Order: sequence, then C-alpha cells, then structure tokens
Amino acid sequence: MARLTERLGVNRYDADEYYRQALDAYRKGKVTQAQTLIGQAMALLPSHAEYVAARGLMYLEEQAHIEARVDFEKALRLYPLEMLSHYGLGVIEYRENHYEAALAHLSEAYKIDPRRPETLYFLAIVYHRLTNHEAARRLMQAALEAFPAADKRRADAQKWIKTFEGIIKAG
Repeated sequence: MARLTERLGVNRYDADEYYRQALDAYRKGKVTQAQTLIGQAMALLPSHAEYVAARGLMYLEEQAHIEARVDFEKALRLYPLEMLSHYGLGVIEYRENHYEAALAHLSEAYKIDPRRPETLYFLAIVYHRLTNHEAARRLMQAALEAFPAADKRRADAQKWIKTFEGIIKAG
C-alpha cells in the first residue's frame, strides 16, 4: 500500500507540505519544530536528497557539525549532485582547516549552481587560506555582486575585498 500511495503522489504531497512547514518554522527560529517536521518529510520520502541536505544545513547553522556531515554525506549518496550537501561539507571542511577538501566540495557546489553568493563567498575565503589572493578577490567580488542589495553580508564581502587588495598590493 505504501508503494501505491507513493506512486500516486500522496506521500510526495504530504512530504512536501512537511518540508515547507519545516522551512517556515526554521525561518521563525523554531529549530526543534523545524527538525521534527523535516524528519516527518524524510520518513515519507526517505530517498529525497533535498530533505536530508536541508536538515544537514539546519544542523550546520546550529554548529552541530557531526550531524550535519552525516546528513550531507547521506544526501550525496542519494544524489551526487546535491549542491547544498557539497556546500555544507565545504563549510565544515573549511571550519576544520581542511582547505583542500573544502575547495573540492565548494568547487562542486559552484559547478552545480554558480549563482549562489554563499558558495562564492566561502570559495573566496578558502582561496585566501590557500594564498591565492587574486582568485579570492575575484570570487569575493562576484559574491558581493550576487548578494541582494539589502543583505548584511555585503559589508563583510566589501571588507574582505579590501583585505585581499591590500595583500595583493603588498605582495
């Protein structure tokens, strides 16, 4: 019976509704509720990589790197081109000072969706850590241009660009 309802799309509809509610709860700061709701979506469609990756991102933003890594790796087993999982693993690797591994995951995320300012931002910082400051400057400039006008991260990006330009000029 479960297979029939899945084929008819009932599970998909219910899972998507739980997912939508989870994202809404998370935006409102209701983290526990969001994780419960996304867990319900995952129970209905356990092979849907996007749900798993989204929960991983929730864990990542709560600094729960172990749980986030587990979800991101699971999502990549389900769908190797899951952009959010590559991005999340890149951030974790960066925070753990594994810059080459961070570069590999963030580069994959960039290839999958080159318009994401968050990916550009972290790629720039990783290139900075790897002492390729010109690449860091170009990527941070692209991130700055991609962030929406009202986004607070724009000011941070501008500071990084000045830092990179200073390093390049002094070099």
